[in-house]
Amino acid sequence: MLQIGSSLKGKVAVVTGGSGVLGSGFCEALASCGVKVAVLGRTQEKLNRIVEQIISNGGTAIGVQADVLRKEELIEAKTVINNTFGSINILINAAGGNHPQGTTSKEYLEQSDFDQTSDNSTTFFDLDTTGVEFVMNLNFLGTLLPSQVFAKDMVENEGSVIVNISSMNAFTPLTKIPAYSGAKSAVSNFTQWLAVHLSKVGIRVNAIAPGFFLTDQNRALLTNEDGTYTERATKILSQTPMERFGRRDELTGTLLWLVDEKASSFVNGVVVPVDGGFSAYSGV
Repeated sequence: MLQIGSSLKGKVAVVTGGSGVLGSGFCEALASCGVKVAVLGRTQEKLNRIVEQIISNGGTAIGVQADVLRKEELIEAKTVINNTFGSINILINAAGGNHPQGTTSKEYLEQSDFDQTSDNSTTFFDLDTTGVEFVMNLNFLGTLLPSQVFAKDMVENEGSVIVNISSMNAFTPLTKIPAYSGAKSAVSNFTQWLAVHLSKVGIRVNAIAPGFFLTDQNRALLTNEDGTYTERATKILSQTPMERFGRRDELTGTLLWLVDEKASSFVNGVVVPVDGGFSAYSGV
């Protein structure tokens, strides 16, 4: 009987955004299967905490500071990883996020919005191009650039795989976050494109589209100071048949399936929803 993850021991994985809530979960799951994990992020202190946790659990990991939007830093990181662990087999593009300046204050534009003189609200017409550009760059270029750098090790390297992190926003855009929804749509499209482009050199490319998980980035949007859910969180849960937010460990089964060549060798160019039924529910 096939045991997911059993063929991963000794392989080398790079996880961008590896110090985040979801990314750190990916790192820990891979390490538990015997993968040598390079945890990438911008803050060394956060990286050190994840690495220490992995090592204390018997795993192997290093923390490498690098910005996914700076190709020269990624190239330097690759050199460190190659010198420490050898050739790279697995890339998890988990870096991403939103920005307040790419977000509207309200779900719908109303005529009354034009009559207000307050600067506290942001309509579609007030969106800051700097904020929108930040979100597009972080999510799309932050996936493309690491793929360019780290996938060079994977060419003709049997069992190599890239897993991108998309979002349910890529299937159906959520209100208020046009930049993030557009950026994640780009990630899904790029996943399909790259899967075709690399198919002749033995690299599979797939993506996971998480539904709603509480992370450091969205916690203020979804929970009040007393821990209760905000109106937006309640609305999200009303559209999620399982009526709860996901736990980060509920993504790891899908991740390990996608990176395990014995389990998913013919799976290529797909975006897998892990969303508690959100994408299946019409609202009625």
